[in-house]
Amino acid sequence: MVEKIKDAAMEIYEAEKNRQPIDAFTDTDTTISVNDAYQIQLNYVEERKRNGATIKGKKIGLTSKAMQEMLGVDRPDYGHILDDMIFSEGTQIDAERFISPKVEFEIAFVLKQSLKGPGVTLEDVKQAVDYVVPAAELIDSRIKDWKIKFEDTVADNGSSAGAVFGKSKKRLEDLDLPNVEMTVYQNGEFLDQALGSAVLGNPLEAVVWLANALGEYDIALHQGEVILAGALAKAVAVQNGDTFKAEFAGLGTVTIEFGK
Repeated sequence: MVEKIKDAAMEIYEAEKNRQPIDAFTDTDTTISVNDAYQIQLNYVEERKRNGATIKGKKIGLTSKAMQEMLGVDRPDYGHILDDMIFSEGTQIDAERFISPKVEFEIAFVLKQSLKGPGVTLEDVKQAVDYVVPAAELIDSRIKDWKIKFEDTVADNGSSAGAVFGKSKKRLEDLDLPNVEMTVYQNGEFLDQALGSAVLGNPLEAVVWLANALGEYDIALHQGEVILAGALAKAVAVQNGDTFKAEFAGLGTVTIEFGK
């Protein structure tokens, strides 16, 4: 099984590098477990690190009903954010670098203290957060046509591909996170609207879940890391020429642009 997991991780790595999607693991191996999938993800991350990448944070996925319904799952997952996945706001991102990219908008947290489960509480998370920022996450699937089950997206590093962070930084105590209203515009036209409560009732609860889930693999959330708490609304397919702007009431804005 160890070799099978390493081979699967290399399949993900090569698919991402060459922009050539692969068949779903759940189609080719019906015995794959969620634990197997996380082990594939961890092996993939180690391969990325061997090739020069560094971990800058974590992403939580599938925390809202909108995203769970979109992908037909009933629980959150997580992935790793690496340094070469982070784009500066105002940079044009070439959508053709990816296989089938989509964008989603989130509330993100930067930590001033490390967290490690099990047993992490909401109060622990509040103490550990340094500040809050608006974020856009670029997701992509190295699995053909996004035909994935939960184990596939987990193995595929939570289908993560990139992130852009807004420039505003807010203190936790200055925000009512569940009631932060997000409005998204695509190319200047209204696209979607949602509240922070779409993410497990409170985006901080997603960080509690993440810290405890990672604790099962002896992994900590480290001081200085950024944590994307999960999409408030459905992900949207992107192409070059698109510009998206998300306004988070009381928190600020984030813009992500696609083009060559």
